[in-house]
Amino acid sequence: MVPKNITNAQRAEILTQALPYIQNYYNKIVVVKYGGNAMINEERKMQVMEDIVLLSLIGVKVVLVHGGGPEISDMLGKIGKQSEFVDGLRVTDKETVEIVQMVLAGKVNKTLVNLLEVNGGKAMGISGMDGHLIEAEMKDERLGYVGKITKINIEPIMDLLEKGYIPVVSTIGCDMQGNVYNINADTAASQIAGAMHAESLISMTDIAGILRDKEDPSTLIPMIDIWDAAKLYGEGVISGGMIPKVECCIDAIRCGVKKVFILDGRIPHAILIEMLTDEGAGTMVVANKKDFQ
Repeated sequence: MVPKNITNAQRAEILTQALPYIQNYYNKIVVVKYGGNAMINEERKMQVMEDIVLLSLIGVKVVLVHGGGPEISDMLGKIGKQSEFVDGLRVTDKETVEIVQMVLAGKVNKTLVNLLEVNGGKAMGISGMDGHLIEAEMKDERLGYVGKITKINIEPIMDLLEKGYIPVVSTIGCDMQGNVYNINADTAASQIAGAMHAESLISMTDIAGILRDKEDPSTLIPMIDIWDAAKLYGEGVISGGMIPKVECCIDAIRCGVKKVFILDGRIPHAILIEMLTDEGAGTMVVANKKDFQ
């Protein structure tokens, strides 16, 4: 984000300008949802991890919640199993949920933990099954072992934050009978952020944010509130795959999260641009815009 040829005085000025933003987030909880197509590019993935480590080192309590849909589809393909989706959710039979558990709690989770550690962070990977962090029940029999969250137990996350770790949470859940469920990462992140009364939730995606014209990135809407969202639904501006994302944002706001950001994970250091500058890098969702004007 900062050119290598800048002078030391310019570097100091950049840090000084970031100070008010750092003070605003110091010792506050920020939940970052990361997954899907935003994770595919390895260079961008490393930059996201750098951003998270930097935030942690300046005193922000970052919780990383991740999915891994493309990796799950890839592994299912390797064993000759076709992925099937209903209303955007993966149909998850007994065999598939075992693959989901292996990929999310294993490969993806530990890869992200390793990248955070390589960049100087202190990270610990856990799944929604650990300490019954995410309790769930079957959402719809047509979907199989796709979970509807019934309870969030934030104690395991808080324990890690208090010990200085960056918790890295894979989105699988369980019930009291030991059944394992595939949990939508956007839903899990919004409910975890809400349960923790986080300062903000950052949802990393592979589009610029909410666009008035989905074909034109220049029509990005920088801020909406709950009333705007209802209007944009009616106008068809929020449609398709953006509908469940915005619904999760609104759920988080209603649970007490102050700000939710939909960010383009393809932009280098999008998290830092959004949090530590006045430029912004996506769409911010709030309860009432008047409180931010």
